[in-house]
Amino acid sequence: MLLIGTCNTLQAQVVVETDPVETDYDEEDEDDDLEDDDDDGEVIPLGEDEFSVTDNEGNEEVVEFPEAMTYDLDSLLNLYMSKTYLSGDNDCQMKDVNPVYTKEEYIDRLSRIPSVMELAYNDVVQKFIDRYSGRLRYSVSYMLGAANFYMPIFEEALEAYKLPLELKYLPIIESALNPKAVSRAGATGLWQFMLATGKQYGLEVNSLVDERRDPVKSSYAAARYLKALYRIFGDWNLVIAAYNCGPENINKAIRRARAAAGHAQDDTPITKIEKDYWHIYPYLPAETRGYVPAFIAANYIMTYYCDHNICPMTTRLPAQTDTVVVHRNVHLGQIAGVLGLDIDMLRSLNPEFRHDVVPGLTKPYAIRLPLADTGRFIDQEDSIYAYRADELLNKRIEVTINDDVPTYTRKNTRASRRNSRASRNKRVVRNRRTTATKRRTTAKRTTAKRTTAKRTTSKSRTTKKKTTRRRR
Repeated sequence: MLLIGTCNTLQAQVVVETDPVETDYDEEDEDDDLEDDDDDGEVIPLGEDEFSVTDNEGNEEVVEFPEAMTYDLDSLLNLYMSKTYLSGDNDCQMKDVNPVYTKEEYIDRLSRIPSVMELAYNDVVQKFIDRYSGRLRYSVSYMLGAANFYMPIFEEALEAYKLPLELKYLPIIESALNPKAVSRAGATGLWQFMLATGKQYGLEVNSLVDERRDPVKSSYAAARYLKALYRIFGDWNLVIAAYNCGPENINKAIRRARAAAGHAQDDTPITKIEKDYWHIYPYLPAETRGYVPAFIAANYIMTYYCDHNICPMTTRLPAQTDTVVVHRNVHLGQIAGVLGLDIDMLRSLNPEFRHDVVPGLTKPYAIRLPLADTGRFIDQEDSIYAYRADELLNKRIEVTINDDVPTYTRKNTRASRRNSRASRNKRVVRNRRTTATKRRTTAKRTTAKRTTAKRTTSKSRTTKKKTTRRRR
């Protein structure tokens, strides 16, 4: 069914979410895990990452949580940056109790966030706030700590293109601040670029390099993409939705909303209300219906986490870094071996190199190193290139062909049987031709013998006649 109405009529049906660790939240328990009845009256249960939304007329629509809201916290904590620079030893004691506030308090807090973007409240937004402050509270603790690594990069890129700084929270719902995140659809990196979109905005992707995984390059590409979307739609909620599902799906939703209002066939200009995210909400893909609410909830929880008893993980900022440019192929293992560095640290600083190989022969590439080690790299560059080169860079440039006489063995394979059959057919044809030639040769010889015999017989008769005449 389609959801009819504006944001004021949206109501979220609560779905119970159990967690073995976090059981002290004050959340409602209602008839929850059920979706619409199908045509046969069968009750369809909702997935744990879905919830239903109803309007005042009782129409229901399923909303999906973004994929990043389902990531396992343990996988995030196993990232090099997390293991090395984040710690759960907080000054405050993080409680498992999530305080309950009134609707008016949430509305007031959202209105006080300094933002040029619309951060409106409704029951759908409330469901996402509950998810972040409840089941995902420890993931929020991680993201608050990891934000110290990435937020300055995001803010610098957004500021360079004069975009709202609130957009720095977009990677929270895209990747949960996991630079190695890969979605089910293949979107990659902090900003979750699809392959085609990443290349369109200047991110190189090949077998050895994937710049979608580079925090700096992908952030500037994302800023360019967001600015281009804003030129199309002129509304930040639609920009965020289009970032998730593509501008084509947003345009389809607008056309369907106009068709429902009876304006599909005329030339009436699209009004502001028809380009409102909450107006076209029922016609959007299921995950996109939850995308803008999740973005609003991310802004809320990253601002008011203390009010929900969430403590950021303690952060130790990594050492300063610098880059060196290489013009030859080099393996990160060669750098780590000669300079005595942790290769996992190098991978974390250079996530765009998919197989640890920097293809400097293709074009110059910059490698990020700790600031204190850039000088050492320059001083020992030749030693680095030579270190275990045959083992780590084992792709041959030139090969020789074995010119020995090959020995063939019969293989019981389809190809060998096919080749054998072809050879046998050739032999049969060749034998037939040989036989035919032999037959023609034999026939010619026989004919010649017969002709010779006739001639001999004729001569003999002539001789006999002459002898007889002489005797007479």
